[in-house]
Order: sequence, then structure tokens, then C-alpha cells
Amino acid sequence: MHRLLTHLRHVDLAVPDYDKQLAFYSGIWGLTKVAEDTGVSFLAAEGSPEQYVVRLRATEEKRLDLVSYGAAHPADVDTLAEELLSGGVELISRPGRVATPGGGYGFRFFDVDGRTIEVSADVAVRRHRKIEEKEAIPVKLSHVVLNSPDVNRTRQWYETHLGFRLSDTLSSPDMGEVLHFMRISDQHHSMGIARGPHTSLHHVSFEMRGIDEYMRGSGRVARAGFRKIWGPGRHLAGDNTFTYFLDPHGNTVEYTTELELLDEDTWHPHVYDFSRPEVTDQWGTANPMNELVAKESFNDPDPGVFVAPPV
Repeated sequence: MHRLLTHLRHVDLAVPDYDKQLAFYSGIWGLTKVAEDTGVSFLAAEGSPEQYVVRLRATEEKRLDLVSYGAAHPADVDTLAEELLSGGVELISRPGRVATPGGGYGFRFFDVDGRTIEVSADVAVRRHRKIEEKEAIPVKLSHVVLNSPDVNRTRQWYETHLGFRLSDTLSSPDMGEVLHFMRISDQHHSMGIARGPHTSLHHVSFEMRGIDEYMRGSGRVARAGFRKIWGPGRHLAGDNTFTYFLDPHGNTVEYTTELELLDEDTWHPHVYDFSRPEVTDQWGTANPMNELVAKESFNDPDPGVFVAPPV
């Protein structure tokens, strides 16, 4: 399968407590509100050329609205749509004009678990800037991890239909495979597929400028009273730092930095035993990964499965 996706664009969340969420993401978390319509807001990362990295929508039921990926050209969008159709994938929309900030040309479809995925090209680039030293705000969206009841089925679907490749797997003698790290570039992962009891969002991760900015940001969020689930620490798979928090509605969000860039021609996936403490945290500074920590990221069952978001 040749690869038509280039990068992760944005993650769109629907939330009952819209005002509280908007205040969190545009304030404490450090994103910039760039546009707002009735009950829908678009939030950018100052260091990213993407028009926005998070969309919030007011709704009665919390859900993941969609995950959006970029393609290089409109022709690639058309090619992907044709390939998905011939592969029996259910399209929500056909390729056409995208009506969100920055415009573009794209379409939406359901993945194997019923999540809405969007792919677009020709989106206008946002004026962005270099994040300065000690400036503890997200540079860009790093990756998204999704909960799936069958991680291998989901992994296979993304490999077959969207050209993702496996970078590494977390496993344990008791539980078997629990997390696949998937890539569409030399970035170790732009998506993770985690084993969970139901289809839901596991976490959304944001790249910080460096270790100092990552620590300052983690401290700011903790001091503001938001619940820290796990961290600060440094994973073995991907070699990136991590601190995980709960947003006001119980979605897990992560600050990270220094995610590994790998040589795709020579890379062979590892299977890491996550029951070994140095696998989950090389530094040994994070609280231990236990069942309680794991359960926090299961999130609520998503009512948006095979239901396209209204916008």
C-alpha cells in the first residue's frame, strides 16, 4: 500500500461543558482560539502551520467528533476515496470543498471501529512562529491514541486502507498486546491503538519546544488544579517525555517532547514488555503505571460510533 497520508491535522472533540473546556484549552493548556461560531471553536498551536489542532463543539453527549489527516494533493484525496470505496469502506461524504477554517479539499469516512476520519489537502497554511525559550505552550499536535476492543483488527485496517506502518508494540506476559504505535512518516507515531473495553479516545498529545518547556507546562497545568494522571516521565517506545492530565470533561491530554524520528528503511518494530518499569518510564520519575492509571484513559464509551458528527 503506497502512503497517501502526510500528517495528523486536528482532533475534534464534542463536549457538554463547552465553556469550561474552551477556557481550559485556550487558557491553561496554551492553545489559541482562532475562530468561533455558535457552540463551535477552533484552537491553533502557535508553532504549527495547521489552521487549528483542536475543534470543540458543544453537545449533550461527550464524543470524539473526528480525527483529521493531511494529504499532499487533491488528487491523492480522490485516489484515497476511490481506494476506500473499492475496499468496502463506508464514506460519509465524497471529496469536495472543506468548510472549516483554511478550507481545502477533503472527505470523511468511518474507520473499522466506527470513528469518523477526515482526509484533506490544499488547506491554507496558518501564519505561525517559532516558540521561544521558556515559552511553555504547545508547538504542534503530536499524536492521538485511540481505544479499540480489538487492537489487531484496527491495526490491520489502518495498514490496509490508509498506509500506516507499525513502529513498536507494547505487550505483557499476562495481557498480550495492548498498544500498537503507528506511523505515516519518520515520526515514531502519529497514532496509537490501545486495547480498551470500548471504542473511545485514549489521549491527545501535544509537542512542546523542549524538556524545560515541557516541565514548565506540566507544572502550570498541575498548579492550576487539573488532575495529573501519570508523569512526568520518559517512555522507551518513541523515547518521548510524557505528562498526562484530565481535561475538564475527563478526556486525557498529554504534553510531550523529543518524540523519536526513525529511519524508515532500516526500522524493525520492537515488542516491549510494559510490565517492566523502564519500558513505561526510562527515568523512573513517574508514578507507577497500574490498573487505576490505565483505567483513567479508557474514557467513556463513545456514543459517536458510526454516527457522523453534524458539522
